[in-house]
Amino acid sequence: MEKKSILIVDDDETVLKPIEEILTLQGYSTDIAKTGKEAIEKSKFKSYNLVLIDIRLPDMEGTKLLTALRDTTPAMVKIIITGYPSLENAAEAANKDADGYLVKPAKIEDILIMVKDRLKKQEEEERYNEQKVKEFIETRAREYAARASHKR
Repeated sequence: MEKKSILIVDDDETVLKPIEEILTLQGYSTDIAKTGKEAIEKSKFKSYNLVLIDIRLPDMEGTKLLTALRDTTPAMVKIIITGYPSLENAAEAANKDADGYLVKPAKIEDILIMVKDRLKKQEEEERYNEQKVKEFIETRAREYAARASHKR
């Protein structure tokens, strides 16, 4: 089975490194970015299953990064992690399609539970979509075969 790939976007080394180390120990392939621009560039050249985004980055708000990443990689799971929790930024994150919201200092168990849960849902959606495409193709093939036999 292919390792799930996670991008961690945070400019705070004291947050970034421990999360990266623990996710790597859990068997995930990890990558880091310290700015929104760096995260966008990395996502253009590598496919990530999930991204953890700090709400406050040196070059942009995490919610702006949510929108940019949705446009480049819509299927990627996006989780906001913030040390500045508020109803306003939680609502904005939800409105911009965040798949999760964690408050710093987040317990590593909470991060792992959310990551595993969201990746499992992503996998289930992929299987469901593959099944739907397969059913569509099979139905179209039967319809085509039926039409072809009627023309004879």
